[in-house]
Amino acid sequence: MKKRTSPPSTLENSPARTGHNMTTMNEFKFINERPVDDISLDFFYKPHTITLLAVSIIGTMYFAFVRDQSDIQENIWAGMVCVIFFFLIVSILAFPNGPFTRPHPVVWRMLFGLSVLYLLFLLFLMFQDYKSIMGIFYWFDPRLRNFNIDMDKEYGANCSDVSFERIWSHVDVFAWGHFLGWAFKAVLIRHMGILWAISVMWEITEITFAHLLPNFAECWWDALILDVLVCNGFGIWCGLKICKLLEMREYKWASIRDISSTKGKLKRVVLQFTPESWAPVRWLDPKCTYMRFLAVCQLVLLWQLTELNTFFLKHIFEMPPSHPIVIGRLMFVGLFTAPSVRQYYIYVTDTRCKRLGTQCWVYIAILVSEAILCIKNGKELFERTQVKNIIFWLFVQAAVSMLFIFGCMLWHRYVDGDESQEASPVKQLSREFKDSAIVSGDSKGKSSAKNSPKTTPTKKARSQHSSVKED
Repeated sequence: MKKRTSPPSTLENSPARTGHNMTTMNEFKFINERPVDDISLDFFYKPHTITLLAVSIIGTMYFAFVRDQSDIQENIWAGMVCVIFFFLIVSILAFPNGPFTRPHPVVWRMLFGLSVLYLLFLLFLMFQDYKSIMGIFYWFDPRLRNFNIDMDKEYGANCSDVSFERIWSHVDVFAWGHFLGWAFKAVLIRHMGILWAISVMWEITEITFAHLLPNFAECWWDALILDVLVCNGFGIWCGLKICKLLEMREYKWASIRDISSTKGKLKRVVLQFTPESWAPVRWLDPKCTYMRFLAVCQLVLLWQLTELNTFFLKHIFEMPPSHPIVIGRLMFVGLFTAPSVRQYYIYVTDTRCKRLGTQCWVYIAILVSEAILCIKNGKELFERTQVKNIIFWLFVQAAVSMLFIFGCMLWHRYVDGDESQEASPVKQLSREFKDSAIVSGDSKGKSSAKNSPKTTPTKKARSQHSSVKED
């Protein structure tokens, strides 16, 4: 006897399945195409496509006919700038906002467009030989021809000579950059356990790759005291303090039209460059699944790859640390990491979100492309790789990350389980979509308890309450 099955069309069109699909789609749209709430100045949020098209074409025609075309290099530069300009215009018109809307969605669309251009540039370089790639960099900056990486310089010499003067001599501009970088990472990740896992494992990474990158060879006091405790630790502490202050702040935004004083209007314009709201994040909770545990471990490993790409790129293609290309890449990757981490967080913690955000997708593609570019063009460097060290590094990376994350889970379970369980994004599919404001750190967080499934009375409870009231 055959088992009776329902028609596929009935299942696909059932109200429960349709509602679930709509919830999943809305959740993805919220982190990928975040709408703007409470628009006060309509002019800045209305589409001006025809005006933008006219201004772009007129400006391009003017510079194309007026500028001097006698210099070939200047012509190439002008053509590249024009291509980038029009690509950013298309980004404004077609690309998603991402999870943030401050100061304006156009900023994040243009940043996404730049990341796509950077990814395409990496893919183009992937199919060139080393000589051609260096020729491109020499065309950008001819001064790079005279720069060579000093492989004979010793960074970890005379480690027994420990004095205040020598330690203070290492507190240079790179130390301050180290501190600011970790403060920025703390603002992005907002989890002390994950941050310390990344910090400790990065020192292990430096020890493992010290035979390939000379600047990774440091004295023990430089690695433990200056890097881990002072720069990393103090940066993490300051970043988390900033997060706490932003969480405690009350976010009530007034329209610039409702502000009468000039000083108040200027202050409101400056505050437009600050977050619209700030909500605490909970990467782990006492009852999180093993998939969420592995996803957080993967975040730690991806961050290690981001840091490694920075050092291998400037070493293989021989650029000084202060070169504009190196500094520009650091700033660009730092800015693009913010929406990527937010999208990854929602994808990991919210069961209603079934798709990874496009900005996070492009960010991971950039990391992998940079790593492939380094491996392909650094054959001579990687030929000196000690296989035992790499295998040991991979094992330690996996073990330490899992140990740290598992320790964080135990901490949430036995120490502050109530707090983490309350603030962690525990999802019910019947919950209204507005509750995702608590999950997103750039939303107003207006989801109150009255919309929560815990406080919303069921139909049976309402009927019982009404019958008691009638009696």
